[in-house]
Amino acid sequence: MFSERASGMTDQTAETPQGLPWRVKLVVLLLILAAIGVVLVSNRWLTERFIDSTRNRSDVRLALYSGNLVSELQRTSVVPLLLARDPDLIQALKDGNFSRTPAKLIALQSEIGVASIRLLDGDGRVVGATNRNILGANFRSESYFIDAQRTNETIFTSTPRDSGGYDFSYSRAIRGDGKVLGVIVVSVDLLKYERAWSGLNDAVVVTNSEGTVILTTVPSWRGKALNDAMAETEPTSALERAFQASTDWARPRPDAWMQGVPVMKTEARIPFRGWRIVTFTDYVQVREKVNGILALEIMGFAILMSIAFYFLTRRAWSRSLSLQRESAELRALNARLQREIAEREKVEANLQVAEQTLEQSSKLAVLGEMSAAVSHELNQPLAAMKTYLAGARLLLQRRRPDEALSSFQRIDDLIERMGSITRQLKSYARKGGEAFEPVDLRMCISSALAMMEPQLKSRVVRITRGLPRQPVMVMADRIRLEQVIINLLRNSLDAIKDVSSPQIDLLLSAGETATLTVRDNGHGITDLDHLFEPFYTTKKPGEGVGLGLAISSGIVTDLGGRLTAHNGEEGGAVFEMQLPILGHEQQAAE
Repeated sequence: MFSERASGMTDQTAETPQGLPWRVKLVVLLLILAAIGVVLVSNRWLTERFIDSTRNRSDVRLALYSGNLVSELQRTSVVPLLLARDPDLIQALKDGNFSRTPAKLIALQSEIGVASIRLLDGDGRVVGATNRNILGANFRSESYFIDAQRTNETIFTSTPRDSGGYDFSYSRAIRGDGKVLGVIVVSVDLLKYERAWSGLNDAVVVTNSEGTVILTTVPSWRGKALNDAMAETEPTSALERAFQASTDWARPRPDAWMQGVPVMKTEARIPFRGWRIVTFTDYVQVREKVNGILALEIMGFAILMSIAFYFLTRRAWSRSLSLQRESAELRALNARLQREIAEREKVEANLQVAEQTLEQSSKLAVLGEMSAAVSHELNQPLAAMKTYLAGARLLLQRRRPDEALSSFQRIDDLIERMGSITRQLKSYARKGGEAFEPVDLRMCISSALAMMEPQLKSRVVRITRGLPRQPVMVMADRIRLEQVIINLLRNSLDAIKDVSSPQIDLLLSAGETATLTVRDNGHGITDLDHLFEPFYTTKKPGEGVGLGLAISSGIVTDLGGRLTAHNGEEGGAVFEMQLPILGHEQQAAE
């Protein structure tokens, strides 16, 4: 046994491959080359894309910064004009009484939101200010005081500070009795934007028309020309510059250098006295985003190489395992298939029995529908016949046989109509169309109203009709069309039986189609979705079976039209029956 184990171990050792197969080496090499190519292309494309997006964001920020500056300058420029016309300030300069002037200026400052306000008399002395520490100081030699007295306009001045930076102010002369009484000076608080910009990673610079830096997040640049300020921060030597550029092999060519760091320069014009705003963005932000994505790509290729190496070296073992699994799955599938065949045969046998039962049930359902429809449609003529018989009996008792004969003639017409209804009710079960003829829709409306005359006379109902003078001809079955109109009138009567002033409107219009609108002032329709379904009704038990609208909808569809319903804007229900006009849509009706 020991010798057999030894020989088995020897054979297994001999069969073990020395090193990786050449196919594995080829796949690994291809993956490495693909990774290098993808990283190079991705680096270039992502760098350009992120640079463009960063530059676009810088352009948007510049537009926002510029708009804020111009808005603040324009808002403050109106203040000197208003204060120069203030009667209290003018009177104080005339009388020389400035006891209440500082308090007034402080109140105005809190309301307007400017940096500071100063009132100078004709000699340049501060007689009123929001900063009480400068009261009595003399500014007669300042340019904003001198220039304001020479013109009737508001003067903008930027004055350099001793500590660096600039003060921005608007000044305007206050005149009275044809002479200059003093000068009002309003300072603009632009330094708040400089403080807001200092929280950003970008360097923001605002220059005047001469290229001098007047606002910046870099304090050492204030009061200097932008080119001079930038020259002080460039690398000291070409060797140092080359070394810095070589630290990032994918860094794009910089727009400028700031403190030895290559930056992206974005510039925009401020629509005020030739000012310009410039931002400098470090490429580190772009590089970090690109390097993050490249790291993910390299990691993905490393994982892919590991997976490929694993699957290639374990291919034989996986093939054997997959064959065993497939064999077990096939056996299980064969057993399941046999069970499904047996179940399918059983289901088919049950299905045949169910189909026979369903067919018998359908026949009984159709028979029930037809019986209910016959009962529903014959109730109306029977009620009318009962009314006419009572009237004829009364006329005979009063010895008025001619009028009684007229009632008997109407009863005869109703009997014929009942026969027509029994013949036409089958249209609910199958399509009709064999009795179509040209019909004037106006005559059908008049005939339906005559049919409903006994019910209309038994109740106080206001009937309004709007019919065109010309015939409205449609291709239809007159009896079935009158049946639809009677059903609509009957539904309207049922809907307004609890209304104090019942009213039914009949409107007929002829255009591309003939449209009959039946409107009532009842309580409206609560469930429009199931309105035309058979046996759906809102009436109490014994008052209706819910077939009138279902039969009417089927008849209108057979005539090539459509029957719709909705609630009116002022309440009540509105039914619209649309039929093709004869001569325009005759083929659709047929």
